Amino acid sequence: METILVLLHIDESGNLPRIAFEALGAACELRHGGNANFAIGIIGGDIESAAGKIGGCGATSFFGVSHPALEVSRYGTDLAALGALVEKVAPTLIVAPSTSRFARVLPGLAVRIGGQIDTHITSIDPGAEGDAVFAERWYYRQRMKAKFTRDARPWILVVDGGAFEPWKGETGSVALQMVSPWAEGGPGDNVTRTQVSGIETGESGTQTIRPDADLLFVAGAGWAKKQADGQTHVPKAEKLILGFLEGAKASLGSSKSLVDQSSEGQAVLTCLSHLNQVGQTGTTPRHQKGLATCCHGEEPHVVGWRFVQERRAVNLDANCGWARGKADVVYVADAFEVVEKLNDLLGV
Repeated sequence: METILVLLHIDESGNLPRIAFEALGAACELRHGGNANFAIGIIGGDIESAAGKIGGCGATSFFGVSHPALEVSRYGTDLAALGALVEKVAPTLIVAPSTSRFARVLPGLAVRIGGQIDTHITSIDPGAEGDAVFAERWYYRQRMKAKFTRDARPWILVVDGGAFEPWKGETGSVALQMVSPWAEGGPGDNVTRTQVSGIETGESGTQTIRPDADLLFVAGAGWAKKQADGQTHVPKAEKLILGFLEGAKASLGSSKSLVDQSSEGQAVLTCLSHLNQVGQTGTTPRHQKGLATCCHGEEPHVVGWRFVQERRAVNLDANCGWARGKADVVYVADAFEVVEKLNDLLGV
């Protein structure tokens, strides 16, 4: 029988990030396969409230490392805290969310505890009691899927966001057992040599990339091409798109052809960069819904939509790639008119 430990951390607001609930959902799937031993480990500054929000998950025990030094992400302190939790629980399987904080420290944790680690996990097959646990992940720009298992223990499984159903249950008080990885007085200079003085973000104008948004809005090259009157209307296109993003609280994606136009000397949307690119040479987002506009739905672009659960498209070409089985619904219409109408309905 496996012993499962779910490692979580709180964010800057003192709450668990959304992907933490997805990692918890993945662990619950493992437990339903006959693996009954199930513990939660949380690190951060003040973790009592966060622990209570998952009090009804069915874990047999809750452990935490709480210290002001853990209010910010620092490799040395995070590694010491996670190592103490693993030593306390002695798990065989460790499930953790793929956050930027954990992505930095979990490989080092695997080395410290003599275990194995696999990242970008999108599915877990717990099997029946006594059977091997199998995990799945994608390779080569999400074109190849592998299902594998490991004999080595502890085995760290870092799950990707959007791949598992988030755990939803009742809150409740928990008996949170505190673990201290440091001697009395807190961490010494050997783990706090890195001083976090603050966070500085680049000047990028309007925030358009929202990983936690339910809807992904993708703009194609058609927005910057000549319209029915023979003229381009890039400023109007940008105003419509930004208005929809604000009204729908959506995230903005782009086709490669649109973001590449900047290098060709053509007018483009100033709110776009290659960071917004979705597809084989871009990103593979995991939003609940996706709306493609003015892009043709060709395979190099569509591969980036593999994990978007509901896909719709707006295109004037009734025979575009989206219409050939790559979208759930295709609206044969002018995207300018459609988005303008949507903005009216959203009150933008």
